[in-house]
Amino acid sequence: MTDILSDFRRRELVAQTTDEEALGNALANESLTFYVGFDPTAPSLHMGNLVQILTARRLQDAGHNPLALVGGATGLIGDPRLTSERTLNPRDVVEGWVERIRGQIERFLDFEGPHAARMVNNYDWTGEVNVLDFLREVGKHFSVNRMLAKEAVAARLKSDSGISFTEFSYQLLQGNDYLELHKRYGASLQTGGSDQWGNLTAGIDLIRRVTGDSVHAMSTRLITKADGTKFGKTESGTVWLDPELTSPYAFSQFWLNAADADAPGYLKVFSLRPMDEIDAIIEEFKAAPHKRLVQKTLAQDVTTLVHGPEQTAQAFAAADALFGGGDLGELAPATVASATADLPTAQFDAAALAAGISVVDAFAASGIVKSKGDARKAIQQGGAYINNTKVAEADAVLRAEDLLEAAGAGVAVLRRGKKTLGAVRVTR
Repeated sequence: MTDILSDFRRRELVAQTTDEEALGNALANESLTFYVGFDPTAPSLHMGNLVQILTARRLQDAGHNPLALVGGATGLIGDPRLTSERTLNPRDVVEGWVERIRGQIERFLDFEGPHAARMVNNYDWTGEVNVLDFLREVGKHFSVNRMLAKEAVAARLKSDSGISFTEFSYQLLQGNDYLELHKRYGASLQTGGSDQWGNLTAGIDLIRRVTGDSVHAMSTRLITKADGTKFGKTESGTVWLDPELTSPYAFSQFWLNAADADAPGYLKVFSLRPMDEIDAIIEEFKAAPHKRLVQKTLAQDVTTLVHGPEQTAQAFAAADALFGGGDLGELAPATVASATADLPTAQFDAAALAAGISVVDAFAASGIVKSKGDARKAIQQGGAYINNTKVAEADAVLRAEDLLEAAGAGVAVLRRGKKTLGAVRVTR
C-alpha cells in the first residue's frame, strides 16, 4: 500500500473529502473497494471525465479495487446542470452509449489480478424497481431541505426554467447506487468531481441511515484554465476521447497548445509519471519556457495513454511534417485529414484539377495570401511551398501527384514562409 492521498494532494487533485484522517489511514493501510460513475449522456467521454478515470487508475495502482459504473439508469435522466433542463435521450441511444463508454473505460483499468476492476451498470438494480418500494426504502431517508441546497438545484430554482421533478430526483438514484455497491461489493469509497459533492455525501448519509456503516468520499477539483474559463473546450468544440470525434492529431495539439500558465498543473493531473519526475520537468520548463517541455511531455504522455503509441507517433510526425520537418507523404490518410482540417482551405473539384489549377490561384483562394499578386511575390522570393517542396515557377500548376490521400479527398499542404499554413482540397 502507498500513501496515495498525499500523492493526490501533491498533484493538487483533492477538492473535498470526508474525515480526512480516517480516509488517509484507510487508503494507506487497507485495500478499499471504491467506485466512480459515468453517465452516458453523450456518445463518448471527454477530457473532464479523464480526471476521474485516472483517479481510479491511480487508486488501483496503489492497491485498491475499482468499480467503474456506467449509468444506464441515471443516463436516462442526467444530473441537473446549472443552466437548463437536459434533453431526455431515447432508451436505445443511451444503451448504445453505455457500451461505447464501457469500452473506453476498460482500456485504462486492469481487469485481472488481485485488484481487478469490475464494470457495473446501475440499470441492473434500478431498471425494474417498484416506485412505491423505492420511495419507501430510499426516498424516506432524504431531506428535501438538503436536496434544495445542492448548487445546481438552487441555481435552477432561481432561474426562469426551474427544475423538473425528474432531475431533482437524481440525488436519490446516485445515493442509492452507493448503497447498492456497498451492499453487493463492500464499496466504502466514492470518488467524483467537486460538482458532485452533494451527490457523494447523499450516498454516505443513506448508507449510514440504512446500514449504520461509515463510508468515505473524495472529490477532485474541477480543472479550469488559468483565466477561469472551461477546460477541455477548443474553438471546434469539446475534446473527446473517441478518435472519431476528436482525432489523435487534434487531441495532441490540444496539449501542445496549452498555455504556459496552465500546462504544469495539467501535467500533474493527467500524466502518470511519478511526482518527483514531474516536479523536475516543471523546474526545467520554468528555466526555459520557450522549449515548451511541459507541453511536449503532456502531449506525448496523454495522447499515448488515450490513443496508443502508434497514433501518437503519427500525430507528432504530422505536426513536424506540416512545418517542413518530415515527409507528408508518409502520413496515413486519416492523419492528413485531421492535420489539415482546421487550416484555411481552397476547395476545388476533380474537373478543376483536370483543367489546371494554378498554384497562384490556390494560394489566393486559400486565404494565406491577400491576393494573387502576393502569391506571385511569395513564389518569386522563394517563400511558397507545396507539401514542403519549394514552388520554383510563378506559373506552376497543381498536379494530381501533389495531392495526398485524406479520407476521400485529395489534399495538398500550402505554406508561405516558415509558419503560415493552408491547404488545397480536391473532392473526388
